[in-house]
Amino acid sequence: MSMNILITGSEGYIGSRLTEVLSQHHRVFGIDIRETSPSTYHYTRMDIRDPLLADLIRDKQITHVIHLASIVSPGADPERDFDIDINGTRNLLKACVAHNVGHITVTSSGAAYGYYADNPAWLKETDTLRGNASFSYSYHKRLIEEMLKDYRVKAPQLKQLILRPGTVLGKHTDNMITNLFRKNRLLAIQGSASPFVFIWDEDVVNILRSGCENSISGIFNLAGDGAMTIQEIAAVLGKKNLTLPAWLLKSALFIGKSARLTQYGPEQLDFLRYRPVLDNTALKNVFGFRPQKSSREVFEYYASQQGLLP
Repeated sequence: MSMNILITGSEGYIGSRLTEVLSQHHRVFGIDIRETSPSTYHYTRMDIRDPLLADLIRDKQITHVIHLASIVSPGADPERDFDIDINGTRNLLKACVAHNVGHITVTSSGAAYGYYADNPAWLKETDTLRGNASFSYSYHKRLIEEMLKDYRVKAPQLKQLILRPGTVLGKHTDNMITNLFRKNRLLAIQGSASPFVFIWDEDVVNILRSGCENSISGIFNLAGDGAMTIQEIAAVLGKKNLTLPAWLLKSALFIGKSARLTQYGPEQLDFLRYRPVLDNTALKNVFGFRPQKSSREVFEYYASQQGLLP
């Protein structure tokens, strides 16, 4: 049955692929802040904080929403980033409830668990969200999930699907994390394994499609089977590790960022050494989706497509 689906962040990395897939069978409406004129779906240039968002949802008789819009890399104005992520999401939820949207999918992140030394070896969906206040992306994802929890109580008619992806990789991925893999030597922190869990971008798109089309509710980690340490990643790339003690790296990051030699500051240290490692059991057994690629297979595919293999 054809649905009327609104996708926020429709021109982003995942959004652009998802609109292509869903528009083959449904009426897809997208909003983003980019100047563009896609041919496969109905596009409106709009900020998610715009009060007119409610009118769009009403006029297009939206039944399902997929909320992808998010600030991934912190900008120069932290208050603006907070406003977009938190108040933008609040604006969207209010509009959904006001105009009887039946189902919303929200891409949260494994980062919502936070970056802590005492994180469980494998994080499950029932573990506490402790997104670090010092890392805005992690903190905002935590706050958004707290907001969604409130809405599950006060607006239970709006069914929720919350997805917490690990590191998403695919043929064309290019971001702050993949920049780490392009260095001549890969940075490791003494005494910290800090493994990565990867999820193939096509798996993410298929999970989003299935969750929306089947109106699935719940909270799910998104990750391929297994994890990879930075040493294992370096071996795949044929590179060496640079292993530093935490105190030295913290000092180096402070100096480097102060001198504008790097985008990473000392506040990113825990991000580098305490990455959340996501258990995908619920994704496979409850949601009913088995990722096509393991974490290692995702990384090897990405590296091969980017020409990074030795």
